[in-house]
Amino acid sequence: MSAVSQIVIRVTRSAADLPLPAYQTAGSAGMDLVASVSDDVAIAPGAWALIGTGLHVAIPPGFEGQVRPRSGLALKHGITVLNAPGTIDSDYRGEVKVALINHGREPFVVRRGERIAQLVICAVTRASWNEVIELDTTERGHGGYGSTGR
Repeated sequence: MSAVSQIVIRVTRSAADLPLPAYQTAGSAGMDLVASVSDDVAIAPGAWALIGTGLHVAIPPGFEGQVRPRSGLALKHGITVLNAPGTIDSDYRGEVKVALINHGREPFVVRRGERIAQLVICAVTRASWNEVIELDTTERGHGGYGSTGR
């Protein structure tokens, strides 16, 4: 079993009454992000809203933050992250915000301090391009959407 690596992320927050992102269990990959709203925000079915977290982060170079949905909100209410996963680049210093969309049948109310998304810190690999005349052939070839069956 390999050890879990750890990095330190510098953070400032505009809402000292709200908790910093935290892992809920020893095996959690994502830390919960909470809503930093002054008033409740109602999201109608089919609508979306940008919800602040009150956090400004300095993710180290070579890493990114991925903002992902919370499975319980998705299953119970149809609430997910609109651009999942959203990316927080290492050079971004603005407030971390979450674009939530309501795919449910009922309005959903976001309240201050409510856990609204997860933040997963991931290593980044940068690519370079090698333009060639022709690509190698594969069994799949040009087969696109649905080409491998149901």
